Amino acid sequence: MRKIAISAIAAAMGFASVSAYADAPNGGLLTINGELTAQTCDVSGEGQGNNFTVTLPTLSAAAFQSAGKSGGSTGFKIALTNCMPDTGNVRTFWEYGVNTLADGNLKNNGTATNIEVQLVDFNGGATVMDVSKSDGSQNSKTVAIASGTASLQYAAQYYTPAGGATPGSVTTNVTYSMSYQ
Repeated sequence: MRKIAISAIAAAMGFASVSAYADAPNGGLLTINGELTAQTCDVSGEGQGNNFTVTLPTLSAAAFQSAGKSGGSTGFKIALTNCMPDTGNVRTFWEYGVNTLADGNLKNNGTATNIEVQLVDFNGGATVMDVSKSDGSQNSKTVAIASGTASLQYAAQYYTPAGGATPGSVTTNVTYSMSYQ
């Protein structure tokens, strides 16, 4: 009888400590959301596949001494082919990452200072994109998919928000995904 009473007390204490941990304020709730789409396309940037490079022209740092100057705009396109279904709409979503700056531009990881890289959407007019925003809020225009293809037109350019750019290299990158509607 004595062994049963000790076992019952130990079991009760174990349950009490489990309950105390379950109610502790050092935990929380993880919610995971996602979306699957029926739309798929083969993606190629400038004919280089889905991972591609855009090379800006070599310019003088003297052109970027005043705040708000941009230059060296270099166009590029993202081509979609073999889209299933072969109609619909699409836009590019430039994903927030380590190179995204609060002003919506991309951080230069090269040796030039006081210079950033802007992305410009040319799908129905020239609009500077804000990469710091969520999908649908970046000024990325929607393009129609027709007969299983679409071509999205963009440009990258140097930009100095404060002026005083110094000579050196400019390099950055951004991850993108296609947002189908």
